Order: sequence, then structure tokens, then C-alpha cells
Amino acid sequence: MDVEALQRCVGDVSAFFSRHWAQAPLLLRPERAAARNFDDLASLDDLDRIIASRGLQASRLRMVKDAAPLPPSSYTSPAGGRARGAEDVVNPALVYMRYEQGATIVLESLHRNWEPLTDFCRDLEQALGHRLQVNAYITPPGAQGFAVHRDDHDVFVLQVSGSKHWIVYDRDHQDRVLIDREIGRGSSLYIPKGFPHAARTGGSASAHLTVGILTHDGADIVRELAKLAEEEPTFRERLPAGAASDPASLRSAVERRVDEVRSWLDKVDVDELTERVARRVMSSAQPILRGQLQQLEALDDIGAESVVARRRGASCFLFPTDSALRVLLPDRQLEMPLIARPAMEEVARRRQFRVGDLDSFLDADSALVLVRRLVREGLLEVVVAR
Repeated sequence: MDVEALQRCVGDVSAFFSRHWAQAPLLLRPERAAARNFDDLASLDDLDRIIASRGLQASRLRMVKDAAPLPPSSYTSPAGGRARGAEDVVNPALVYMRYEQGATIVLESLHRNWEPLTDFCRDLEQALGHRLQVNAYITPPGAQGFAVHRDDHDVFVLQVSGSKHWIVYDRDHQDRVLIDREIGRGSSLYIPKGFPHAARTGGSASAHLTVGILTHDGADIVRELAKLAEEEPTFRERLPAGAASDPASLRSAVERRVDEVRSWLDKVDVDELTERVARRVMSSAQPILRGQLQQLEALDDIGAESVVARRRGASCFLFPTDSALRVLLPDRQLEMPLIARPAMEEVARRRQFRVGDLDSFLDADSALVLVRRLVREGLLEVVVAR
């Protein structure tokens, strides 16, 4: 597992998972002012260019002042052209005017359309096992965009430019301050879900990225169990006709259903449930298909000496049945003969390999067919064609 992206946020990965992950905040500051920065992800110049770009949709930017959102009409304009129902667009001149008046600029979901952050998030998702979203916050001097609040997900704060004073309180004892520090360029801060926090700029402006960690938990398994239960005829039986007016009758029906659920749980197919949970977990983990047109053009050139690698952010789960192998990708399922299972286990295990390495599991022609199919599906890409 590649942990470089996570190391940039937390330093010692092992210490992070044992002492901080979901437990306690972590502040990581560079030893020297110029020791590191996040300019390769999104510099202040980059953020400024995004704001000033023509046709930026209103849904991609919002503004907040003194903990209150500004009405979009105060910094957007109607879209040009004759398209009916076209979304309003950001008016850069109005945005900068509101910013000068003390409003914080929030650029939404930059992981969707800013390539360096897309790549960074895919790497971070692989290390954490949870999906991510990234917003950028640009705050003028002497301003506070948001009051003390708790987020319903973990966050990494990556300070891009300037500095900001952060206060983080204990999750269970809000009068206890855990962090009260000025955070400068190149610093990162991890705040787990539920820890109250607030930040304010001093004499200079600040720009930071907030990486939201949208974690999966046991409730995802329970949700899939509930969907399975809905498919059971036993649980489709109606409640008693007098349930709304007869508490005793309702309680009796509930007790009987609970007993039936207990009995049913013992019979649940764990493999089927795992597959359903895998679909939920993978649903947003789309691979980055950059350069796919060239990959498709080069399919016929793939040979035994070609080197292929798993695409950034790509993953798969294998679910063998009695008659076939199901290969679960984020947005679809592939059906393969069972004979392909050992080769696919090798593909899932390795980040990069020669096509000829699969000859131990399949004949040479079948290995080529498999690799070409996986390139078409976006799981693999050709690194070296020979």
C-alpha cells in the first residue's frame, strides 16, 4: 500500500493509526518555514485562477461571513446564452469585493475537477480505505468564516498559504482545549469527527484545503442487512389491523418479528452480504481514466513483454461462485470463467507486472485476452509496450 499521500498529512503513519485515527487531533508542522508546502496540490495562484475563470458554476463556490452564508445573488450572475434553466455563474469581481469586505471564499469539491487533487485523493483513499472530498477556504485578514462547530466526518486541514489560528476542543469536554496554535504554510491538522473547532485569521490572509474523510462504518453493513431483509417474504407480512390503537397487539407483533430476525440472521449468506457491502464501499472509488483513448489504440500492441499496472484509484473484489468468477469493479461487474481465478488473484495482488507473468496461471493467448479486457475496463493501463 502506497502511504506517501497519508504521510504528507500525518507524518508517522503507524503512530497516526494507533494514537489519533478517530481518537484525537494531530498537528504536524514543518521544522523549517520552507521545509514543505502543498503548492503541488493547489497553490494560492491556482485557487485565484479558479475563482477568476469564466463560467465557473455557482454551485462550485460559496461565501461565508461571520458564520453566516452570503446569498448567492451577491456574488453570482445569470449565465449567458439562451439555454433554459442554465445555472448561474460566479462573478469574480463580486467575489473579490465580498472578500475585501471580510467574507471567506469556499471552493467546493475541488477533488472532482482539479487534477492534482484528484490524484492526491485517489492515493489517500487507497491508504485510508474511505472516500474523500476536498474544499478550499480563502479567508481575508482578521476574519472568521465559521463559529465553533463539529463536523460529522474526520478532516485533514492542509495550510496552503498564510496562517490561521486554530482552536480544537475535547470531544466530550468542550471547555478543555486540546490545540490552540497559529498554523502556518505547510502545516497540517487532523481533526476527528465530533471534535469542536474554530479558526480565525490574524494580520494576513489564509488559504487552506480541507480534506473531508467520508468514512464507512458498521452502519453500512446494517443497511445492507436491512435491504436483504426486505427481500424476505416473512418480513412483508402486514402488522395487525389494530396496531395503531392497540399497544399490546403492536408489542406482540414487534416481539415476534424480533425473534424472526434473530433466527433469520443465523441463516444470512455472509459471502452475499460481503459482496453487497463491497458494492457500497466501492461505489465512489472510480479509477482515473486519463489517457484511455491512447490505451485503446494500443491494445493490439500488447504482448508478453508489455508491462501493465493498476490504474490510479482502481480496485477490484473477486467473488467466485460454483460456476463463474464475479469481478466487482466500482461501477459494474465482470463475469469470467473460474479458470481465470488464479490469474485475477495475481492481478488484484500486484500493482505492476509483465503480461508474461500470468503465463503461470493461463496459457499465453488467454493471458493476452485477459489483460486487454482489463485495459478496456479501466482496471489496468499499459506502462511499457514492447
